[in-house]
Amino acid sequence: MVAQASELHGHELHAEGHGGGPKRSVWLRGSWVRAIWLSTVMGLGAALLVMVLRRWAGFSPAYDEGVVDTFMLAFAGLGFTIGIGCWDYWWGYIIGSATPAHEDHSNHGAYSWRDYFKVNTDHKVIGVQYLVTTFIFFIIGGMLAEGVRAELATPGLQYFSPATYNALFSVHAALMIFLFVIPAFAGLGNFVIPIMLGAQDMAFPRLNALSFWMLPVAGMCMVSSFLVGPFDAGWTNYASLSVHGPPGQTFWVMGVQFAGASSIATAVNFLVTIVTMRAPGMSFWRMPLLVWANLATSTLVVLGTPFIAGAQFQVLFDRIMGMHFFDPTHGGNIIVYQHVFWFYSHPAVYIMMLPGFGIISEVLAIHSRKPIFGYKLIAISTVAIGVLGFTVWAHHMFVSGMAPWLRVPMMFTTMAIAVPTGIKIFSWVATLWRGVIHLTTPMLFACGFLFTFVIGGLSGVFLAVIPVDINVTDTYFVVAHIHYVLFGGSVFTIYAGIYHWYPKMTGRMYDESLGKLHFWLTFIFFNATFMPMHWLGMEGMMRRIADYPSKWADMNFFISICAFALGASTLVFLYNMAHSWWKGAPAPANPWRALTLEWQVTSPPPIFNFDEPPQIVGSPYAYGVPGARHAIVTVHVPPAPEEIPVPVALARATPVQREAIMSALKHILVVANQTVAGERLIAAVRSRAATDPIRVTVICPQNDPTDTWVVDQAAVAAATRARLDATLAALRTAGVEATGSVVDRDPYTAVLDVVESDPPAEIIVSTLPRTRSGWMRRDLIERLRDRTQLPVEHVVVDEPSETTTS
Repeated sequence: MVAQASELHGHELHAEGHGGGPKRSVWLRGSWVRAIWLSTVMGLGAALLVMVLRRWAGFSPAYDEGVVDTFMLAFAGLGFTIGIGCWDYWWGYIIGSATPAHEDHSNHGAYSWRDYFKVNTDHKVIGVQYLVTTFIFFIIGGMLAEGVRAELATPGLQYFSPATYNALFSVHAALMIFLFVIPAFAGLGNFVIPIMLGAQDMAFPRLNALSFWMLPVAGMCMVSSFLVGPFDAGWTNYASLSVHGPPGQTFWVMGVQFAGASSIATAVNFLVTIVTMRAPGMSFWRMPLLVWANLATSTLVVLGTPFIAGAQFQVLFDRIMGMHFFDPTHGGNIIVYQHVFWFYSHPAVYIMMLPGFGIISEVLAIHSRKPIFGYKLIAISTVAIGVLGFTVWAHHMFVSGMAPWLRVPMMFTTMAIAVPTGIKIFSWVATLWRGVIHLTTPMLFACGFLFTFVIGGLSGVFLAVIPVDINVTDTYFVVAHIHYVLFGGSVFTIYAGIYHWYPKMTGRMYDESLGKLHFWLTFIFFNATFMPMHWLGMEGMMRRIADYPSKWADMNFFISICAFALGASTLVFLYNMAHSWWKGAPAPANPWRALTLEWQVTSPPPIFNFDEPPQIVGSPYAYGVPGARHAIVTVHVPPAPEEIPVPVALARATPVQREAIMSALKHILVVANQTVAGERLIAAVRSRAATDPIRVTVICPQNDPTDTWVVDQAAVAAATRARLDATLAALRTAGVEATGSVVDRDPYTAVLDVVESDPPAEIIVSTLPRTRSGWMRRDLIERLRDRTQLPVEHVVVDEPSETTTS
């Protein structure tokens, strides 16, 4: 039996390559402990400093809730990102500190589950961090939505006041948009896109880590608004409601700023990565469509997000500085807020849709085993949607009082943007046509997306028509439309992407039966929840109101029951993901037989993705084309490690290494006395060493001499010891780690002592034939099997003997 030479240095290599070097106190190095105390100190310190400055400047009172909250949230959020360790490397660079030798990639890659809970520069780890975090906020947002439906289950006010009801749907929508859909796509893109491009990581790994860690800060700002009076102006935060709203409005504004900064940093990272880090041979027309989608999405984020940031800063200045950007009595203009807000927020709809379009293109082509139909048209239509997305914002404002001449042009551009979307729909359907369709869970969610998104798109065409829009604005028709677009569109595609890349992300296969159950529960109860809202809206039921006429009671009760079932369906997904990651079957490198680069590496991928940059030689979607290849991937096969006999390895090992090697060996307990040197016994042990790495403990029980006719106990013990030494030498020569001893106990008691102190996996008992064995006459084998519940093998050695002690 042998050990690999690399095992001797495994612990040292891990330490050197992953966070080696001197360790500071957990209070001083990047950690959750430092993040908590530093964010607390910086937040409270900023609040105190602001009050001191206001008092010094003559403001009365010194404490102003809006001003104090703003500075407290800003500095607490900054303190959290500093404390968790996002800025440590940059700060050392700024002050001119030499970069320690251990710092290069010291926080890169997941070597254990703990690495997912701290700053990490590996895009794959960051992708998983994004997804887990966004689903936490998805659950919180979903619970708030269930609160809304509980209130609407029957007419009248049951559980919440109108103000609390407004807060429930406001926080729900804000979390779902800013903390779930947008960052969930960023998480999937983070994991997949660098590998799709043939890159080792994102262009700016440390900025990538900072982008993620701003996200929980944004979420906590929004959720914690319930502590001070939650924001209740809707996710749009319309002025002047937002200017004069409760203190939670400030929390919402600061949350949006952190989420926006995170989005912009991520988008810049994607743009630079896609443009500059493609593998040799990957032209733009050889990029997977998911990469095209993220290229267009990132451009929208970089161009559009500063507008919502600016609008929210103006709201903040109106609230805490006495500005009048949106106060008509002082020359302000409320309509300007809506123009600025929707100039970002309608492109934001496509920010929440285009990555999903890319995911659907990947899933449909792979799981139907067909080349994607109209590859270039889909890519061009993706860019067209990004461009046209900035020309349709005012269709949200047909009843706002905006300039009437702007209505008709906006109606036509809104209808025109359906054309590139229609190109995609027809291309996807054509891809499915006569394909070899595999109805896996990601494929089911992709097909469900086609159904629900088409319904959302058709209702959007109705809303583009000015007379229809005027009549159904602020009704449940709009609620149904946005949920068919964002849940039926975005959430379905997020589910499809997670199931599709789950084997690659975790190295485990999910439970297909649970996945399909999750799909059907989600699909059925989603449609049962939101389809009836179209009728309620056309009948005039207004949204954002906690009460309604009793004539709609039955329909709302049905909708609420279906909404509760829809929420419960998420539990199936969460259980499947957690249980499969823990105990799922190991995933092969390419379970879907896909062509794109992420499926050409192991599951999960190596720390730096590729040994050498891959060479792109063809289309990523050439399914069904004989001999087609997308890329040539070179994998370095390491030389076979030096094989060292286990006894030699143990002799060289440090105490820690010795413990690690010993714990990896299967423990075999051998019980024998006169037959301990028998060839059959030694052969039985060697046969096990040939199939498994083992270590052997040999005990030779020496019965009480008063029970037999033995007179010279010392002579018998010496003879037994000599036989034991010969056996141990023979086993060690064969490369088996073996130890042994002569014990002054009966065999039954001696075995139980070893089982208690060093439990074996198997017991081998060697005796003379039954007619000559005292142990067998006492039924030793059966007694040991009954007591230990371990496999016990009986090896009979027919050796001549002068005694009958065994």
